[in-house]
Amino acid sequence: MGGLKDELLKAIWHAFTALDLDHSGKVSKSQLKVLSHNLCTVLKVPHDPVALEEHFRDDDEGPVSNQGYMPYLNKFILEKVQDNFDKIEFNRMCWTLCVKKNLTKSPLLITEEDAFKVWVIFNFLSEDKYPLIIVPEEIEYLLKKLTEVMGGGWQQEQFEHYKINFDDSKDGLSVWELIELIGNGQFSKGMDRQTVSMAINEVFNELILDVLKQGYMMKKGHKRKNWTERWFVLKPNIISYYVSEDLKDKKGDILLDENCCVELGSPPPHKEARQRRKELRKKLLAEQEELERQMKELQAANENKQQELETVRKKLEEAASRAAEEEKKRLQTQVELQARFSTELEREKLVRQQMEEQVAQKASELEQYLQRVRELEDMYLKLQEALEDERQARQDEETVRKLQARLLEEESSKRADLEKWHLEQQQAIQATEAEKQGLENERGAKERALQEAMAQLEQLGRERKQALEQYEGVKKKLEMATSKTKSWKDKVAQHEGLIRLIEPGSKNPHLITNWGPAAFTQAELEEREKSWKGKKSTE
Repeated sequence: MGGLKDELLKAIWHAFTALDLDHSGKVSKSQLKVLSHNLCTVLKVPHDPVALEEHFRDDDEGPVSNQGYMPYLNKFILEKVQDNFDKIEFNRMCWTLCVKKNLTKSPLLITEEDAFKVWVIFNFLSEDKYPLIIVPEEIEYLLKKLTEVMGGGWQQEQFEHYKINFDDSKDGLSVWELIELIGNGQFSKGMDRQTVSMAINEVFNELILDVLKQGYMMKKGHKRKNWTERWFVLKPNIISYYVSEDLKDKKGDILLDENCCVELGSPPPHKEARQRRKELRKKLLAEQEELERQMKELQAANENKQQELETVRKKLEEAASRAAEEEKKRLQTQVELQARFSTELEREKLVRQQMEEQVAQKASELEQYLQRVRELEDMYLKLQEALEDERQARQDEETVRKLQARLLEEESSKRADLEKWHLEQQQAIQATEAEKQGLENERGAKERALQEAMAQLEQLGRERKQALEQYEGVKKKLEMATSKTKSWKDKVAQHEGLIRLIEPGSKNPHLITNWGPAAFTQAELEEREKSWKGKKSTE
């Protein structure tokens, strides 16, 4: 089946290439549908148009590539082919698709039917690679057969001259070039068209139709036992006989089975010869390639050897030149090294001295830094002491402030009592003249009490003044502690720029009384007013 498939693919390739008008390797889907339908018809394979649509469903618009058509062709057509179709009809269908677009328009000595047979022979003899070509060896084989059938002598010199003029850029001829070569009569000079056509037909019968022998013989009839002349055609497994050589009226077949003395099972001689020629060409090609490879290797090895010798010679010359130059450079270098050694020695001493100076400087800087750290530590301790003094002064201030608040509260209480007594005295004077004497006595008592209260008030004033003086002393002490703290802060900040003390927030403003600033807040004053009013209401 593999050989049949390869044979069919060659003819289909011609048809597909003819449909590829712009030589882009792509054919439209509509043309592929027609081609597939015709192939299925001549090959007697059931046609499934839905499969083609499904195969190219992603390419509904543009052309379809040859590579894309090959999987469909293999799966839905070639794999289903049986050996029950007419090969001539199949080849003629493919020929019809490609002949008009490719056959030369110049007049030929052969008919279009003969050109078709040459086209089929080309497909049989061409190499199994694409694009299809026929190599010079197969061209020579075909021309020899045609010449022998025509009864002429083969002119090897003429063919060798043709091979010399053969285009070196090509490995062989295409089918249309082969048809033109045979049709222009270059190798059939002196032969008429009928003889050339007869030769092509006989070679076609042998190579394509596997006709081993053909000719007239006498045959005895089955019913009527008379002898009749018939045209017999011998093939490897069958003998067919016709009324005449035009093969139009076939009378019957004689199958060649095991009961016949003809050797069975072997392929036709021309196919064996073609296979042997192919194998021989492959062998010669392989030997030629191997020889060329060996020649290239020898040539490469020789070139490498020459290059190595040339390289060695150049290296020797360069080595001798370098040796002399190196000796000269060595002496010069020795002098330069001695001078450089002395210079480097002096430079090393200078560098060592600089390094020692830098080390001493760094040690001094380190000592200064340590001294500075110690000073900062001392400052930090003094700052802590100043902060402690400030905290103690603030505590003393708070104590004095509380004492002053207590004295003020007592003073306020006495004043309230004094005002109360004065009011009662006025009320008693206005009450009645009759009680004047009693009231005078009572007023005297109350005046004495008032004098005592005034004495107490003066005593409280003196105590308040003493407390105020004590407060002023504490305040000055606090100011001195604050000034001392600030001076230490400034010193630390100026010295290091890193330490910043946390100071207490500002206090609320002091209330001002008739005797000066009061040591209590507005809230405390409101509480004391509430207390005085409560005492008055109870009295």
